[in-house]
Amino acid sequence: MSRQNYVFTSESVAEGHPDKVCDRISDAILDAFMAEDPYSRVACETFATTDRVVIGGEVRGPASVIARVEEIARDCVRDIGYEQDGFHWANLKVDSYLHAQSADIAQGVDAAGNKDEGAGDQGIMFGYATDETPELMPAPILYAHAILKRLAEVRKNGTEPKLGPDAKSQLSIRYVDGKPMGVTSIVLSSQHLDPSLSSADVRAIVEPYIRATLPDGWIDAATEWHVNPTGKFVIGGPDGDAGLTGRKIIVDTYGGAAPHGGGAFSGKDPTKVDRSAAYAARYLAKNVVAAGLAKRCTLQLSYAIGVAKPLSIYVDTHGTGSVDDAAIETAVARSMDLTPRGIRTHLGLNRPIFARTSAYGHFGRAPEADGGFSWEKIDLAGVLKSAV
Repeated sequence: MSRQNYVFTSESVAEGHPDKVCDRISDAILDAFMAEDPYSRVACETFATTDRVVIGGEVRGPASVIARVEEIARDCVRDIGYEQDGFHWANLKVDSYLHAQSADIAQGVDAAGNKDEGAGDQGIMFGYATDETPELMPAPILYAHAILKRLAEVRKNGTEPKLGPDAKSQLSIRYVDGKPMGVTSIVLSSQHLDPSLSSADVRAIVEPYIRATLPDGWIDAATEWHVNPTGKFVIGGPDGDAGLTGRKIIVDTYGGAAPHGGGAFSGKDPTKVDRSAAYAARYLAKNVVAAGLAKRCTLQLSYAIGVAKPLSIYVDTHGTGSVDDAAIETAVARSMDLTPRGIRTHLGLNRPIFARTSAYGHFGRAPEADGGFSWEKIDLAGVLKSAV
């Protein structure tokens, strides 16, 4: 029997965090390729530090996009909001080292003759869902994201002009009988553009938004607050700390509440199963829970480079399943084509829909009309229920 009474903590980082700046640039470059050629191959990494952005990786797609890389990077930094000494969208230096995709990798991935398109790499991917929130996400990461997203909105619309782009949140949530019931501690570090602001001043700005974001009754007199605990946070973003694509994989997924296979998402086109199969695993786990087959579901997929079909499918419902886990595994395999091509087709991933995923989580977001966050749909629930 798993523990039912405990405290669990997750963190999030804002779009202006150095690593998230890099994720955004990498995914914006990917979107530019996908917009011109939906079958582009992209593996794009970004590094950022004081007044400099360095972009590298391998691509196969329109040369016109490569010519626009510097413009794309500057547009991302400007939209995030960096106009500070040490990191300004108009003044920073952008170096691009994108090159052609390796022929050795391409021959394993490309379809040829009777060979279907293979996975872009070996690896293991996990998906997770839980009924503790309407979004079927763990509460700590869901609300840690929501706080930062709300603060970004009021910063960018001019309501709170003293806030800067760089921020981090962390929530410790108390579970009673396996359900989230309240917040034991809140940590919020937000860059501020006015050097005279104290920690108390920043708390006065952010506290109303935090209280409005969290469910009623979750904050009480015993909740601990730690707002800008170092006392000052003026120098932010890549000027304060270097950033790199793919360093926030736990923030991107389930906040530590579920396993992670280790592969990052941003800057990778959907032939890379690090991304597409992780999306498929979330989609399947969410539909298992939405179908009422379990209250919690962890689902693992594994792949080999150049091989189309997954090597294994594993389901663990943590003792909450209404049917045997092995029966769910069989139903999953029958209900969705889990080859790279099948995933991309089923979820409609060959589209420029990835830059929006680069901050505030890849999961727990509402599906969008243009195909964004298609892996959050629960349209497979009835199929899975019938299959078992």
